Amino acid sequence: MNKGTSLTIVMVTGLVAACGGDGDTPAILACADLTTAKLGIANLQVASAVEVAASGPLPAHCKVNGALNSRIGIDGKPYAIGFELRTPLPTAWNGKFFFQGGGGTNGLIVPATGNLLNAPAGTALERGYAVVSTDGGHNTGQSDVSFGIDPQARSDYGYNAVGQVTMVAKKIVHARYGQLPARSYLLGCSNGGRDAMVASSRFAHQFDGYVATNPGFNLPKAAIAQQWDTQQFMSAATAGQLPKDAFPATALHLVAQSVLAKCDALDGVADGMVNDRVACQGAFSIASDVPTCSGAPDAGCLTAAQKTALQNVFGGARDSANRSLYASWPLDPGVSGQNWRFWKLDAGFAPLPFNTLIGAGAMGYVFSTPPDAPDLADGGLGYQLGFSMDTAAAKISATTATYKESALEFMTPPNPTQLTTLKARGKLIVVHGTADPVFSPNDTIAWYDALKAADASASNYARLFLVPGMNHCGGGPATDRFDMLAALEDWVEKGTAPDAVRAAVNAADPDVVAAAWPARRSRPLCAYPKQAMLKTGVTDTEDAASFECR
Repeated sequence: MNKGTSLTIVMVTGLVAACGGDGDTPAILACADLTTAKLGIANLQVASAVEVAASGPLPAHCKVNGALNSRIGIDGKPYAIGFELRTPLPTAWNGKFFFQGGGGTNGLIVPATGNLLNAPAGTALERGYAVVSTDGGHNTGQSDVSFGIDPQARSDYGYNAVGQVTMVAKKIVHARYGQLPARSYLLGCSNGGRDAMVASSRFAHQFDGYVATNPGFNLPKAAIAQQWDTQQFMSAATAGQLPKDAFPATALHLVAQSVLAKCDALDGVADGMVNDRVACQGAFSIASDVPTCSGAPDAGCLTAAQKTALQNVFGGARDSANRSLYASWPLDPGVSGQNWRFWKLDAGFAPLPFNTLIGAGAMGYVFSTPPDAPDLADGGLGYQLGFSMDTAAAKISATTATYKESALEFMTPPNPTQLTTLKARGKLIVVHGTADPVFSPNDTIAWYDALKAADASASNYARLFLVPGMNHCGGGPATDRFDMLAALEDWVEKGTAPDAVRAAVNAADPDVVAAAWPARRSRPLCAYPKQAMLKTGVTDTEDAASFECR
């Protein structure tokens, strides 16, 4: 445990006691009275506290905007941990707290309505939760990652904002309702999924449950993979082309169809989905199962250069000594998804803000120590093409006298396979699409396998669900509509562990439309390592009830 972790835990524990953990009950404050002076919380500035009338599906509620720990950074810029807290009317509160995980490099406060991720509809606020969100400690917007020059801003973004905002938000909830939440949950996808996994390690005493979807819990390593991918894609480009130009949509469609031709029926039914991921990875080969062009590239073949580039991408980033720098990636029909193409081929060297999550921006400013501060005028393409897998990649684990925490320390969960506090009091659901182009599902699978190896009872408090075909947080040819908050509530509050969760298609998704799937298609998502298999003698292949997890 590093120094930052221990300090945060002491502060959080102390504030829980101050919030009423010792039986003290403050006067219940009206929304307008949730001010800096009346709350009396150290280092808190409340900018506004206003009643919001019911509108559309959102109920009437109190909205508090504020900031914690205002300061000037080493770069001379102002910093604070901004947040928004929305609390239903006292008569409508369900007694629970919801932390809405962030996204990308944060930098702005997303309305704290309680994004339920892949749920078909609704928000946590609509379900009666008190909901909080944060900007991660900098309000620079998602297109400015220069906050990475300031070491405290790095730590706030990595973990401290979650811990600080949680304890202050709970104190405000206590002042609003006269009691602490009976249950507390954190849900997020991508960087928000990383928030959930970090919190399950650092702040497990603050929450009862977490949903981490497509989590970037090894985000600095995934950023290295983005630089690697750009270099590989560029190796297949011809003069004047960008990396994305070397792989038109027809090329990725060909790969997806080739995967289906080899793997679709391995799970017992030919339905445009690959459930038997392990068997598919053993059966499918880019080299032998995708036609090779004898001349110019066309829609029915890949050139040798394209094949080599894809093999290197899916094999994972490596240094010059062939040592792995990040996980490999499963080949999945979801590579034809629009979301896959955007993140893997466009976002890494697109105009801001899209290159800031795992491209040159975040890699150079936030994850490199000391910061590289790359020139992003070209979308970061030049920086990525010149990125050294030997020297530059090593900067994610480096420290200096100024930057005392490396990127791996402030971004990743400490001891992710030793979740003793979580085991004692909470539950963690991790969800990952098998065609995620940003964070490798193989990395998440490796983490869960290691957790199980370290603790044979891990499935009693942590479970992993893989979503065949799903891209980053959603999209792709997949059944990507499912309600994991409901599954988490049942596990925490009723003791019903999720063995399978029903998932349906988003019939309006272009990838589902292109695959010509019926709008009623549903499947069970199975707790890893089980997978959905068609029941014997069943003929309806569009209903989740026709499948079982085994």
